[in-house]
Order: sequence, then structure tokens, then C-alpha cells
Amino acid sequence: MYTLFLKEVRGFLSSLVGYVAIGVFLTIIGLFLWILSTESSGLNILENGFANIDPLFMIAPWVYLFLIPAITMRSFSEEKKTGTIELLFTRPISDISIVLAKYYAGVVLVVISLIPTLIYYYSVHKLGYPTGNIDTGGMWGSYIGLLLLGAGFVSIGIFASSISDNQVIAFIMAMLLCFLCYNGFDFIGSAGWLGNLDSLIVKLGINEHYISMSRGVIDTRDVLYFISLIAVFIFLTRFVLEKRKW
Repeated sequence: MYTLFLKEVRGFLSSLVGYVAIGVFLTIIGLFLWILSTESSGLNILENGFANIDPLFMIAPWVYLFLIPAITMRSFSEEKKTGTIELLFTRPISDISIVLAKYYAGVVLVVISLIPTLIYYYSVHKLGYPTGNIDTGGMWGSYIGLLLLGAGFVSIGIFASSISDNQVIAFIMAMLLCFLCYNGFDFIGSAGWLGNLDSLIVKLGINEHYISMSRGVIDTRDVLYFISLIAVFIFLTRFVLEKRKW
């Protein structure tokens, strides 16, 4: 599994896909946080006048909705299209190990995309009055929430890629599934169609749990939710791969 994991990471970093995804993510985040005037939404840190990087954790999930499906769309789709997936199945490695290797590689790329954003924390740390007037503990809690959200999106993207051998279709499916899991349950729950079940429906969505963690509050229930979400889509991916052998 480790060999396949390294192969996937190298595949990302040796092609333009990984660098373009990270570059686009950082560019969009940087524009909203420091350059574009967003007085009505309060996303621009300099216009806010507050020593925090909360806007980062508001914008990043929406950017990840597009970028993570772009990263994961080739995970299994390319293997199927080129026929190398059959060779992969003949290796002495279990299906779950194959899925996990590709999943971990996607998570590593998410981590790499987040590391440069620490410069925003350093900048606000220096700009604060007095210097250092920033909630560091809350910030790290928010980063953990964003990392778990990105890891959840990667598991969804891997699953979508396992369904189709067309990368474009895999991208669209992953994007729609990520949107449904992130914001779709909120829409259904707020519509009032299911009466007493509305609050339960809302809690099934990612946004309900991410909002809590983006405030820097690490709740065991939220962490367990993300772990469960990741596990469900990883095992669904494994099921799709096993079905292909029948």
C-alpha cells in the first residue's frame, strides 16, 4: 500500500494537476481575504478590522467543492480507461489497501494546499493590536475542522471516480455529491417538508458539523461524524471495486 501511496503522490506532484489545484486554491483565497473589497460579506481581513482569519474557513469549503473533485476524478477513472486497474487487482494487495492508498494521497494534497495559508495567520498575528492579539487555539481548531472537511470531500471524490471511467463524469458526480453532503441537507431541512425530522436531516449534513468546528470548538460528535462519513464512502468505493470483479 505504501508503494502505491507514493506512486499516487508523485503522480499528483509530477503533473500540473496538483500544482494547478493548489495554485488556484491559494489564489482565490488570497484574493478574497486581502485584495477584493467585500464589505457586505466581511470576507476581506483588512476591511474587517478584526484580528482573525475566520474568512478563510468560510471561503475554503466552497473552493474545495470544485478543486477536490478535480484532484480525485482521475484516481480510478484513469486506471479504468487505460486498463491498468486490471493489473492493479493482480498485485498482492487488498482492495481496501488500494482505496486507502489513493485516499491518503488525496488527503496529502489537501494538507499541502493548507500549509501555505499559515502565512495568513502570521500576517494577522503581526497586524493585530497589540501584536499577537489572535485566538491561536481557536484557529488550530478551525484548521482541524477544515482538514476533516477536505478529507471527507476526498472520500466522496474517490467514490465518484470508482463509478465511472470518464474523468469529466467523475468530476461532475463528485462535485454534486460534495454539494449535497455539504449544503443539500441544510436546504432540505430548512424547507420544512419533513416536520419533526427536519432537525435530524440538517445534522446529517457536513455544514452543521463544520460550522461548529470552524469556530474552533472540537466536539467529539463532530469528529465522529467526519470519521463515519469518510468510512462510509471508502467502503462504498471498495464495494464498487469488488463488484467489478464479479
